[in-house]
Amino acid sequence: MAKAGKLKILYGEGDAEVLTPQAASMEKAGHAVQQALGRKSVQEALDKGTFDLVVLGPTLSRNDRHHLPYMVKKANKTTSVLVLHADGSRHPYVDACTDTGADTEHVLARIEAMKIAGSVPAAAAAAAGK
Repeated sequence: MAKAGKLKILYGEGDAEVLTPQAASMEKAGHAVQQALGRKSVQEALDKGTFDLVVLGPTLSRNDRHHLPYMVKKANKTTSVLVLHADGSRHPYVDACTDTGADTEHVLARIEAMKIAGSVPAAAAAAAGK
């Protein structure tokens, strides 16, 4: 279980040049981040471990950003899903999304808002001392 304030995040992108600096920003904010390059890597990581949050980045294909939330919930129904660069509000397995062009600070704020709202179950339980 995550320590208070720290999430175990799986972050997937389709482009390594975007993945590396974005993951570093999440780590700098205090989270443990496992990087996954491409859909196959995201699915392999889901098969091998559990995460508090899966972030699906904008350089994954639109199809991947639509399909992978199902795979996340299939692997662990309590894992939260944040999709970047999408309108995920209509997707039944997406817990939160950001608009196109959201910068790193906005993404980090969205993650924090999810924790506060209890959308990230493990983090919320850790914060409550459970």
